[in-house]
Amino acid sequence: MYATDSRGHSPAFLQPQNGNSRHPSGYVPGKVVPLRPPPPPKSQASAKFTSIRREDRATFAFSPEEQQAQRESQKQKRHKNTFICFAITSFSFFIALAIILGISSKYAPDENCPDQNPRLRNWDPGQDSAKQVVIKEGDMLRLTSDATVHSIVIQDGGLLVFGDNKDGSRNITLRTHYILIQDGGALHIGAEKCRYKSKATITLYGKSDEGESMPTFGKKFIGVEAGGTLELHGAWKASWTLLARTLNSSGLPFGSYTFEKDFSRGLNVRVIDQDTAKILESERFDTHEYHNESRRLQEFLRFQDPGRIVAIAVGDSAAKSLLQGTIQMIQERLGSELIQGLGYRQAWALVGVIDGGSTSCNESVRNYENHSSGGKALAQREFYTVDGQKFSVTAYSEWIEGVSLSGFRVEVVDGVKLNLLDDVSSWKPGDQIVVASTDYSMYQAEEFTLLPCSECSHFQVKVKETPQFLHMGEIIDGVDMRAEVGILTRNIVIQGEVEDSCYAENQCQFFDYDTFGGHIMIMKNFTSVHLSYVELKHMGQQQMGRYPVHFHLCGDVDYKGGYRHATFVDGLSIHHSFSRCITVHGTNGLLIKDTIGFDTLGHCFFLEDGIEQRNTLFHNLGLLTKPGTLLPTDRNNSMCTTMRDKVFGNYIPVPATDCMAVSTFWIAHPNNNLINNAAAGSQDAGIWYLFHKEPTGESSGLQLLAKPELTPLGIFYNNRVHSNFKAGLFIDKGVKTTNSSAADPREYLCLDNSARFRPHQDANPEKPRVAALIDRLIAFKNNDNGAWVRGGDIIVQNSAFADNGIGLTFASDGSFPSDEGSSQEVSESLFVGESRNYGFQGGQNKYVGTGGIDQKPRTLPRNRTFPIRGFQIYDGPIHLTRSTFKKYVPTPDRYSSAIGFLMKNSWQITPRNNISLVKFGPHVSLNVFFGKPGPWFEDCEMDGDKNSIFHDIDGSVTGYKDAYVGRMDNYLIRHPSCVNVSKWNAVICSGTYAQVYVQTWSTQNLSMTITRDEYPSHPMVLRGINQKAAFPQYQPVVMLEKGYTIHWNGPAPRTTFLYLVNFNKNDWIRVGLCYPSNTSFQVTFGYLQRQNGSLSKIEEYEPVHSLEELQRKQSERKFYFDSSTGLLFLYLKAKSHRHGHSYCSSQGCERVKIQAATDSKDISNCMAKAYPQYYRKPSVVKRMPAMLTGLCQGCGTRQVVFTSDPHKSYLPVQFQSPDKAETQRGDPSVISVNGTDFTFRSAGVLLLVVDPCSVPFRLTEKKVFPLADVSRIEEYLKTGIPPRSIVLLSTRGEIKQLNISHLLVPLGLAKPAHLYDKGSTIFLGFSGNFKPSWTKLFTSPAGQGLGVLEQFIPLQLDEYGCPRATTVRRRDLELLKQASKAH
Repeated sequence: MYATDSRGHSPAFLQPQNGNSRHPSGYVPGKVVPLRPPPPPKSQASAKFTSIRREDRATFAFSPEEQQAQRESQKQKRHKNTFICFAITSFSFFIALAIILGISSKYAPDENCPDQNPRLRNWDPGQDSAKQVVIKEGDMLRLTSDATVHSIVIQDGGLLVFGDNKDGSRNITLRTHYILIQDGGALHIGAEKCRYKSKATITLYGKSDEGESMPTFGKKFIGVEAGGTLELHGAWKASWTLLARTLNSSGLPFGSYTFEKDFSRGLNVRVIDQDTAKILESERFDTHEYHNESRRLQEFLRFQDPGRIVAIAVGDSAAKSLLQGTIQMIQERLGSELIQGLGYRQAWALVGVIDGGSTSCNESVRNYENHSSGGKALAQREFYTVDGQKFSVTAYSEWIEGVSLSGFRVEVVDGVKLNLLDDVSSWKPGDQIVVASTDYSMYQAEEFTLLPCSECSHFQVKVKETPQFLHMGEIIDGVDMRAEVGILTRNIVIQGEVEDSCYAENQCQFFDYDTFGGHIMIMKNFTSVHLSYVELKHMGQQQMGRYPVHFHLCGDVDYKGGYRHATFVDGLSIHHSFSRCITVHGTNGLLIKDTIGFDTLGHCFFLEDGIEQRNTLFHNLGLLTKPGTLLPTDRNNSMCTTMRDKVFGNYIPVPATDCMAVSTFWIAHPNNNLINNAAAGSQDAGIWYLFHKEPTGESSGLQLLAKPELTPLGIFYNNRVHSNFKAGLFIDKGVKTTNSSAADPREYLCLDNSARFRPHQDANPEKPRVAALIDRLIAFKNNDNGAWVRGGDIIVQNSAFADNGIGLTFASDGSFPSDEGSSQEVSESLFVGESRNYGFQGGQNKYVGTGGIDQKPRTLPRNRTFPIRGFQIYDGPIHLTRSTFKKYVPTPDRYSSAIGFLMKNSWQITPRNNISLVKFGPHVSLNVFFGKPGPWFEDCEMDGDKNSIFHDIDGSVTGYKDAYVGRMDNYLIRHPSCVNVSKWNAVICSGTYAQVYVQTWSTQNLSMTITRDEYPSHPMVLRGINQKAAFPQYQPVVMLEKGYTIHWNGPAPRTTFLYLVNFNKNDWIRVGLCYPSNTSFQVTFGYLQRQNGSLSKIEEYEPVHSLEELQRKQSERKFYFDSSTGLLFLYLKAKSHRHGHSYCSSQGCERVKIQAATDSKDISNCMAKAYPQYYRKPSVVKRMPAMLTGLCQGCGTRQVVFTSDPHKSYLPVQFQSPDKAETQRGDPSVISVNGTDFTFRSAGVLLLVVDPCSVPFRLTEKKVFPLADVSRIEEYLKTGIPPRSIVLLSTRGEIKQLNISHLLVPLGLAKPAHLYDKGSTIFLGFSGNFKPSWTKLFTSPAGQGLGVLEQFIPLQLDEYGCPRATTVRRRDLELLKQASKAH
């Protein structure tokens, strides 16, 4: 069955060709094949290393005993006789026959399993930390037991395989300083088609300040050089999923409860809800001192509902005034047997159930002697919530050295159940999991250990630890905020052995723990590398190039590079890492899939030099990404200012602009694919796209075929970002690509603001733009920005933003004249200001206040005064369309608006910002807000603040079609018919608008005042962009067909340029610029060609003698200088057409240059002379439209829910449950299903039955049970509901006894609920064999309603038993396939 080569060596694994002709082809992972090709030639580095180690190899390759055994074996072979030859021949014949006939198939090795190769020899090197092992040609070893060696080199066709067995009972730990695989060497633990079943651990040990450092690789590593093979394949596990039900802090819906107090005299009583573990009442009755207190306790117990849990504990003493009637009440209602004999200062505790009898009562008593009770009187009982969570109620009482203590505890016991979205039956007891934060702080992520859970379904697990924080498991307000849950445990573990604390030169000023872990480094021309379902723990070092997984300058590692089996990493768990997660360095075509990076330092999924392309990141999870020290962009504030060894001179880095960019996904080239990933908590950004001006690092000097900033974006689909501080998604900036110098003292690779994303076809700026598509982004609970997007053209669609400081900010790819004009669009998206995810204080959440539509306490982004905005305009042009805004409600502390503008904006802003087809929910108080002086906005006096403007195309924002909206004090855009909206600080006007770009030379710190002739008392003062530069710029927005004058707060500029920006053909304004009366002028016109800076079609302006003559000849190149007022008048009129979003005309940028000659140094402000001479009465050029009436048709997003599993359908269900007062007022009770309202106004029960297999929905039954006939619901619930049905139930009015508790258990409750004397009851259930996680019961006390409740129910689940008519389309898998083909 197995052949040997010419040298008699056993076969191993045929390896794939990687584009280098030296390397063999035909590799099938883990497959034993009949012929092994010769190993490739050694590289120079490999040869050098082998030469260094040749003596060691001779010494340590085999022990003396092994060498002696080989000599004896060879001696015996030389003395073979005929009988032995015959026996061998016969044996071979029968073995072959057995294989052919299948007789021994039961015992035949699996050819896919590397450890079952019969040519392998068991290897047990023992425990020898000095042994330097070299596995060379002919060495095919199976490691079968624990071992410790100094190092292992696998080369020249050598093979090391970890032993396994069918039941997975092996547990092998290999400790070594390093493993180096080179020149045909291979290390296998399992294979893709034969996953490793046992437990394998490779521990890389050693300290940073001990031992020698190997060339290229350093210390504590697994290194793969040219010709090397590394195949690690652990047992498959579902890598990560989402919570399907909210995980509450403490595991209980209302939290745990702990109370202890000394000398709380009398009987301390707690009443607990048996369904939710909520403390309903907390009372103390001083039955020691007062008989009335005893009577009060008697009445208190008399009116408790049956089934309530009651806990009682004596504080100090309670017996002296305890009346017999009260004692009898405690006996009858709680089943106490010890209360009758309670004496002076006796410690007594009880936990019982109202009307539960003595069997439901647990109590304890302790006598008081010598100021002590000799122990604790402790009573405890266990219960279940209606959701199935087990909890205990404890009461205790005791005396300790004269001090009386009493207390209570309500807490979960025997673990906390988690309901999950996917089948997690592959997760096992003892495994470690992590649950992500769903709040503003990433530090609310928590680790848990799984417990055995026989009662759990395949979608449930039970954890040992008690949750400290709230983790959402719901779709809230239409946005998927379900926490990610990842499994950290794998059966193959690669780990670094670490010390107890930081030591030596390991950045101990920043870290108090050891950061010198292990690392895996893969070099170019490797033969085969595939890693799947491996756990990497304590990996990475705070040194360059030392990362948990590092593909180092590997080039193309897919089919393009000659690898028939493309390289991938799949299902890795990288946690508690000391430097990054996976580094893709000078490597293209790598697939990173289903991998978790948790609690790591520095950028996690890291594309390094700006040349990495065609890599695909699919369904990866990164969370708790913390700062590191390696690059300026990794560092936090203190690291940034402290680490100054690479800056020039005494430069002190500025953290906000040089550093503070650590990101979970650091994407240094746009031509990469991100699909289904989650960035669930980073110190700075979740996903950061940046753009290198040129290759950096070890790729420096390479010539890029195309600039990254011009390259079209790869696939971006269905990614989620939350719990990040700076931004969820950040598309902007680059890194500094030059060394520090006197000219620029900043450190190499610090953050840099020079790059702008401008994707074009073939990355050629002469070809059309290619819009970058951000499709399906979910961003929530990010402190600053859900997304910051700069560049153009860029489209964001099918996305949702909730609970961010700012939902989405659009910034243009630059400013005129460097930017030719581009667009950004957001469509079919949802913005939620403050959702029902109230958050949970703790885990570095600093800010808490009231907010939301109910003004409840909640965690906040930034602080209580930070103005929340849904969509923020920086400059433009932008287009916001077909989007919906919900829940933007200001508070006394802060503004909250659906649409806003960048605060303290010194930049330009364009009137080409367009908004259409937007919808505002009923709880949006400010559709738009232009800011007001105060916190965060400061004085609102920056140029961009003053010129903020957008175009309401269809009136969906303002109610006025084709209107422009600007700041209320901006009189450059006004006319008499404009409408003020004071609460927005806005004015709504009709008209046409453009910009004038004014640039002056050599006039630092000069402010420009521009005044419209119709409103001279309301001038606008502009500070200018780059005011301290040699060429300050001013860019006011102006109403067309109007006159303006321009003045200065210093001497008039000698050279001034006026550019017509966003002017269409024949658009015009008249301007008058202020100069000294003795000035002479040269005025020229020309078309500026942006690409090369040249001028074309230059024309000279000629003077005329009056303003009237100028007006008659406004289409000609004329100017008029009025020396009496000092105003130089000319018309700015566009001669050429402008296309699309271009700032300039198709002929170039129309520019007027004014050269002024004067010896005057006077301030050039002509306001006093200009007006009233040139004053004009305000007039309307374009009539103001009538205000629209009725609802906006087609406005808002058509999507109701935005989830991370868009291939699934969800049914939106909303309940409106009024309280008693609202009911009496006539407010209806409503169940809304997919927007269809089912209303009832009379007391009783409304019940809807919905088919869970129909989309959008199919109502199969509607039943109304009036109050007088409400008992009929019992029979209907027993017999009337068909199998495989969603059940929606809502009550109206006070129904004293709703006897259906036991009937709700088959529909999803874990036990019968207490439904007596409720104000409202709402229930969502399922009739069928499956118990989904979304089944829920809500109740309110008498007289109270439940308000508005919203749930999203998944439809067409396999578990419902729905017939599969068609295959569900998976867009994500289609895109993954597309990305693979593109490689």
